[in-house]
Amino acid sequence: MIKNYFSFPHTRLRRNRMQQWSRSLTQENHLQVSDLIWPIFVCDKQGSYQEEIPSLPHIHRLSIDSLIKAAQEAFELGIPAIALFPYVENHLKTKDCREAWNDENLISRCLRRLKKELPDLGVICDIALDPYNSEGHDGFIEKGEILNDKTLEALGKQALCMVKNGASALAPSDMMDGRIGYIRSLLEKNGYFNMPIISYGAKYASSFYGPFRDAVGSSGSLKGDKKSYQMNPANTDEALREVMMDIAEGADMVMVKPGLPYLDILYRIKTETKIPTLVYQVSGEYASLMAAIERGWLEEKSTIMESLISFKRAGADGIFTYFAPKVAKWLKEE
Repeated sequence: MIKNYFSFPHTRLRRNRMQQWSRSLTQENHLQVSDLIWPIFVCDKQGSYQEEIPSLPHIHRLSIDSLIKAAQEAFELGIPAIALFPYVENHLKTKDCREAWNDENLISRCLRRLKKELPDLGVICDIALDPYNSEGHDGFIEKGEILNDKTLEALGKQALCMVKNGASALAPSDMMDGRIGYIRSLLEKNGYFNMPIISYGAKYASSFYGPFRDAVGSSGSLKGDKKSYQMNPANTDEALREVMMDIAEGADMVMVKPGLPYLDILYRIKTETKIPTLVYQVSGEYASLMAAIERGWLEEKSTIMESLISFKRAGADGIFTYFAPKVAKWLKEE
C-alpha cells in the first residue's frame, strides 16, 4: 500500500515558514514600487500651497508648484505614474460643464508644467464631469435623469483637451454607456492613435467615496445619488459585462473601484479577461485604515502593506493608493 506523503507528518507546511529566507523564497505575490499609482488632488492656488483635507488625514490639495514638488518625489521614488483630480471653485461649476474642456483649466495647466519638468512621469487624467458640474454628477442631468448620449459629447471634448495638453493616459470614470468607444473613435479621428485608455470598467455605487467627494468639492453639489449609472454592489456578472464591453470598445486597461470590498470582482475580471487590471484603494478605505492606525488599533506599516498585497493576490497589475509615497519609501528601505 502506497503511503500518502502529502499529509501530516510527512508534510509540515510550517517548515517553509520557519525562517525569513524560506518565507521570502516561497512568497507567491510581491508588491513593488512599479505597482503604485499616486492619486493627487490639485487646487488653483499660488506658490507652495497645501490645504489639508479633514476627511483624508495627511492628504492635501496642492497648488501647481506643490504638485511639481510632489511629482518630483514620486519620480525619484520610482512611482511610475500619478493621477490628477481637480478641486474646482464653485464659480466655475456650471450645468454645461464647459470648464472641463477649457485649455486654461486647472488640469490643463498642471499637465503642461508636468510634461515640461517631468516628461518621463506618467500622468493619468480622470475623464468625468462631476468636478465641473453644478449638480455634482458625472453626466448631464435633466429632470432627475442622466442624459447618457449628450454626456458622451462632453466627455469627448474633455478627453481631447487632456490629450492636447499632455496627458499620458485617459481614465474615464463616469460609467456612461458607450463612452470608451466614443472617446476611442474621437481620438482616432484626431490622430491620437496611441493614447492609452484606462476604463473604470467596474465602478460601484459605493459608500466609500465620501472623502474623495470632499476633496474635489463635489459633495456639496451632488443632488441625489449615482445609482442609475454606477454599479449595484450586489452584482458580479454585470461587472464582467461592463468590462467586456469596454474592452471591445477600445480600452487598454480596466479598473475596479473600490478595492478591498471588491477583491472577488478584481480576481474574476483578471482571471476571465487577462487584460491589464488596476484597482483603486479609494478614499473611504484610506480614511478607515488611517482612523484605526491613528488610534493605535492597527499597526501602520504591516496593515497598509497587507491591504496592498491583497490586491496583488487577487490579480491587480497596478494599484491607485494614497499610501503610494509612504509605501514606496518602505519598499526602498527593504
